[in-house]
Amino acid sequence: MQRAERLIVLVDTLRRHRWPVTASALSEQLGVSTRTIYRDIQSLIGLGAPIDGEAGVGYLLRKGFFMPPLMFSPVELEALLLGARWVGQQGDKELADAANSALDKIATAVPPALREVLEDTGLWAGPSSAPRRGEPLFVLRRALREELKLRIVYRDVEGRETERTVWPLTLAFFEGARILAAWCELREDFRHFRTDRIADLQVMEESYPGSRRLLAQRWLQTERQRRSRKES
Repeated sequence: MQRAERLIVLVDTLRRHRWPVTASALSEQLGVSTRTIYRDIQSLIGLGAPIDGEAGVGYLLRKGFFMPPLMFSPVELEALLLGARWVGQQGDKELADAANSALDKIATAVPPALREVLEDTGLWAGPSSAPRRGEPLFVLRRALREELKLRIVYRDVEGRETERTVWPLTLAFFEGARILAAWCELREDFRHFRTDRIADLQVMEESYPGSRRLLAQRWLQTERQRRSRKES
């Protein structure tokens, strides 16, 4: 790990601690000697980082200090780049364009040395095998963001269609399919819907009761209970 990257990681590590953390603990987390931690702490203080403490006692980064915007480590940039390329293959056109736009903004803001990571990485995302034609992903994402009910016509594996009103909770992207988890008013329970089997849908412009976050927590709890019963 280069020194500039290590200083960024050190600040980020200190920021996660609410109480003073010793140099030995920091050295173990960063994989360097305590002497290196002492030197890096002094360098950060010299650069203006509000760090309290001393050797043998521990160090604490005072609240209110923020790292310079878009100061990523090379590994973080690789993760962002790979994620954006994955979205380009797995998501809809709107998401893919947004991912590319975000990468362009990052590339213009990071230091030149880090910009090379974006321009010369060996990480790529392969094409998705999931069906994409006609899938209304951008409509589903809007309903998720705005917590709106959806009226859908859903076709099951045998081709039978049912009309349902659902409360969208989460949209999961799997390699072979995309799954909408929602509360189904018809079944009065949580249900999963493959997006390629949604024959028609309409955003109802009507908010569903409660918050999506709390409903999603109930859905996750329900799923854990179902899995636990299957395993027992």
